Amino acid sequence: MNMIYLTQSETFIIGWVAKILGLIMDGIFTVLDFIGIPNIGLSIILFTIVIYLLMMPLTIKQQKFSKLSAKMNPELQAIRDKYKDRKDNDSAMQMNAETQAVYAKYGVSPSGSCVQLLIQMPILFALYKVIYGMPAYVSKIGDVFRVLADKIISVDNGAFLQNSGSETIASTVSMYGQSMIDGNLSNGIIDVLNKLSSSDMALVAEHYGLSALTYEGELILSNATTTGLIDTYNSFLGLNIANSPSFMVSEALAAGAYLMVVAAFAIPVLSAVTQWLNVKLMPQQQTSDAKKGSTEDTMASSMKTMNMMMPIMSAFFCYTLPAGMGLYWIAGSVVRSIQQVVINKHIDKIDLNELIEKNKEKSAKKMAKVQEQQKRYAEYAAMSTKNISTREIYTQKAKEAAERAEGKASTSTTSSAKPGSLMARANMVKDFNERNSSK
Repeated sequence: MNMIYLTQSETFIIGWVAKILGLIMDGIFTVLDFIGIPNIGLSIILFTIVIYLLMMPLTIKQQKFSKLSAKMNPELQAIRDKYKDRKDNDSAMQMNAETQAVYAKYGVSPSGSCVQLLIQMPILFALYKVIYGMPAYVSKIGDVFRVLADKIISVDNGAFLQNSGSETIASTVSMYGQSMIDGNLSNGIIDVLNKLSSSDMALVAEHYGLSALTYEGELILSNATTTGLIDTYNSFLGLNIANSPSFMVSEALAAGAYLMVVAAFAIPVLSAVTQWLNVKLMPQQQTSDAKKGSTEDTMASSMKTMNMMMPIMSAFFCYTLPAGMGLYWIAGSVVRSIQQVVINKHIDKIDLNELIEKNKEKSAKKMAKVQEQQKRYAEYAAMSTKNISTREIYTQKAKEAAERAEGKASTSTTSSAKPGSLMARANMVKDFNERNSSK
């Protein structure tokens, strides 16, 4: 079975991170398929757990820095207040020196947890890319969709997809079918099929006669008596996670299936609740002593507002996006919440003073290495300068020796001429010209 690369993300850094994560997702789905549970929803949950466990060391480092920040922020705020009304260059330099001294006192870098965040952000964005484009990263799912794409190409090269008259299909093609026009036609069709709702897929299947197609002896699309592979992959607790909750609600209301409406709403609601719980478990900075209008107070207010908005935004996105994305957000929030409980217990047991001393030792060792490296660079520079000076001296001496040799040769030639000879007369003329030029 070949690994299928469809229109995978080509975003800088995120693209190759997504390819690495895609290999993990492909491995998880392959194992589940081997044991007879080829389910995308379960794969997403296991995938999320694995990735967040791998990122746990970074999370712990970030939490340690947050705890140290809470302790040293009052000192940093005092420095900012001290130089608040001083705008001259000397004051700015003094403020920077005092700020650096505080960071050195606690043994941390001013960049703090930025490194951890810079590492985590591409991973989190790549997670979204992998889950949202499963056929591009999971080989067996891609193989199944490839059979459908080949049939569509054999009929009309996907013309019906672009001119079906259905607004929802046209919208899907517009958003996800760019490769159908300027890329690989088969890959573009698979990208579109992967984003179609179940009702749109039924319309496409009817037009192209896809209902009878099989993969490894099993039907790909469901019919009245048999559940197809794609529905088997997408079914999770009775929901088709390829559909969005908003689509599920509209379909359920039309059919009078009110229990399905409740199930569809459960995804965005659970997403909001788990996100809110995750925010509550995060360590909160103490802002009671912050002055009103200060930088610290402004940042705290902004963070509070963002923490309130995140659960609401989570619910909105999970209602409009495929339920698989909502499942990922719920699983991610639950895993982070469990992680946070464990990390909080671990952090609370840490002796802060001991942590500060360890950080100081690490900072001192790093500084010693930097100074040693700078010393070596200085020695190399001095050696290079010395070599240049020596070469210049040798060059000057060689030049002087050549000039002396030339003078001796000239004198020798002059003195060797016989009196009255042509050479002697020429030398006399030369000497006369040189004496007149010197005057």
